[in-house]
Amino acid sequence: MSWVVGARARAAWSATCQALPIGTQITGRVIGRQRFGVFLSIDQHPDAVGLAEITAMPRCATLPHVGVQVSGEVVWHADHNHQVKIKFTEWIQHEDLLPQFADRIGQIAIGHVTKLAPIGAFVRLAHCIEGLVPLAELSDEPIEDSVQAVREGQEIPVRICGVDLERRRITLSASWAPFDLP
Repeated sequence: MSWVVGARARAAWSATCQALPIGTQITGRVIGRQRFGVFLSIDQHPDAVGLAEITAMPRCATLPHVGVQVSGEVVWHADHNHQVKIKFTEWIQHEDLLPQFADRIGQIAIGHVTKLAPIGAFVRLAHCIEGLVPLAELSDEPIEDSVQAVREGQEIPVRICGVDLERRRITLSASWAPFDLP
């Protein structure tokens, strides 16, 4: 079946590019999922194959499941594989809050522990914004007992120590005692 879709996409490629120039708003249905993104059938263009790649996806978003109706914008034409690259509307409208935290280094923030890992605790500070409290920061107890100092879902105060915009990471420091709050 996929070779039939591929053959139709190749045969119609020139017409597809003309009908769906960059910037065109589209709707369609997810027809396949891969680790790198999702494939779409584009409404009113049965010979076009759309691809929304995870490289355009906000870090906290998830890929839609097969059968889900989606909307987006044409951002590129991949001539080598006859695919129309799509960026979903929800990804376009997503506000990146990370740069705001770069201005808050040294400040105390309240967050929720989302995950405990061997390297420390991940703490959500805002929608799509999580930072890491390194293991050694979790308590004054020996390292093997440190992870037990907090639990998932717990609200904790943390100090913002660093923001790496390029690697999209926030480093946090534990600030447990209520008297540490300003």
